[in-house]
Amino acid sequence: MINKTLMIQGTTSDAGKSIFVAGLCRILKRRGISVVPFKPQNMALNSAVTTDGGEIGRAQAVQAQACGLQAHSDMNPVLIKPNSDVAAQIIIHGKAIADMDAIDFHAYKSTAMSAVLESHQRLSEQYNAIIVEGAGSPAEINLRDRDIANMGFAEAVDCPVLLIADIDRGGVFAHLVGTVDLLSASEQQRIKGFIINRFRGDKALLDPGLDWLEKRSDKIVYGVLPYLQGLHIESEDSLIQRNNNTDALIKIIVPALPRISNHTDFDALRLHPKVDFEYIGPGQAIPSCDLIILPGSKSVRADYNWLLENNWGEYLNKHLRYAGKLIGICGGFQMLGQFIDDPEGIEGAAGSTTGFGFFDMQTELKHHKQLHKRSAKLFLNNAKVTGYEIHCGISHGPALLRPAITDDGFTDGAVSADDQIMGSYLHGLFDEKPACDQLLEWAGMNTAEAIDYMALKEREIDRLADAIEQHIDVDAIIKLLN
Repeated sequence: MINKTLMIQGTTSDAGKSIFVAGLCRILKRRGISVVPFKPQNMALNSAVTTDGGEIGRAQAVQAQACGLQAHSDMNPVLIKPNSDVAAQIIIHGKAIADMDAIDFHAYKSTAMSAVLESHQRLSEQYNAIIVEGAGSPAEINLRDRDIANMGFAEAVDCPVLLIADIDRGGVFAHLVGTVDLLSASEQQRIKGFIINRFRGDKALLDPGLDWLEKRSDKIVYGVLPYLQGLHIESEDSLIQRNNNTDALIKIIVPALPRISNHTDFDALRLHPKVDFEYIGPGQAIPSCDLIILPGSKSVRADYNWLLENNWGEYLNKHLRYAGKLIGICGGFQMLGQFIDDPEGIEGAAGSTTGFGFFDMQTELKHHKQLHKRSAKLFLNNAKVTGYEIHCGISHGPALLRPAITDDGFTDGAVSADDQIMGSYLHGLFDEKPACDQLLEWAGMNTAEAIDYMALKEREIDRLADAIEQHIDVDAIIKLLN
């Protein structure tokens, strides 16, 4: 192959770049092509641990799965994890290097581009095709200078680009034509064609518009992907507030923290046909339930204060008095202890915050981030549990003598003496069916029978790939790689 790299850019955020890359990667894998996903720069709080001990955006981990690969830090060399409205943690090649505001990161972009090109070069030496996902839109005028996420990268490696737009939002022709018009002449030539995503209805009614678009732009429309009802591909950012299961046997709620991280922890619950799952946002009435889960957070002390401001402290005590169950995951686990200390200001202003005090333990935030993949046993019938750790805090105290998860030489989390409260640093607690079954039974669901979430993820990637094969001119796209 002469050109190994193809880039998918979008007219907006959430236009469908991530899922299209995942589906295309699965198609290429099916055709026996050695393929790898790549995203030069990502901004997300939902990340995944890699085989080389780093972290990348969740979307790239899903795309790696579509390729039949383990996630690697080269697939997303620059990851930005916001920890406030004005600053973010910058992760290069899987490792956190500093917290920066927008001005500092803009100045750092030349260095970041070097890291991006290093990773791209390494992948190009190992794989026959690299499918790249852009970020946001290439037509963000204020971000064009020193761009590494969209056309700046495409120009640097001299790769062709396809532009995808979401017709379900409306204004799809304006999105596509307007985006192209705002690019430079060389960037316009780099765009080889368009993909229209999430179309509902009779395509014959759309065809006149497609003919106009091709004549107006002198570019190819490679296809129109229909709206795939109920498609589940793990998301980096979007929270689906409620699943609306009317025949549920158990009610589970999760506070929608301002800096919630790794919310894909709950996808297996949200998709369960017998679980009524709901995120509870600010100012929203907190309903009675069987299980409350405090999720991970990128700013634990700030999100803990948000919980107090939204009456969660009083509600948790009432919930436990009425024999409800409570789980804390990662940052949520840290909140269950007596203190959260941040002497160096890793996640905000330096200081210490008193936690809920349900566990006799303290947590200190440290610069060195813990990044581990785990396969171990749950305290409930030694059910198999797999997942990963991504956290800065180190917890200690007597509560940890009753761990929630164990393996040879490894313990994690805590379980209260009355068996009502559990905490763990492990993301992915519910992904394995045995662990999910046991945790649902522990929370009060009789005859719990969890979905096979791992198999479901594979089926949904295949469903997406099948739809792309049917509605998109994949052969023409593959020619762009030849």
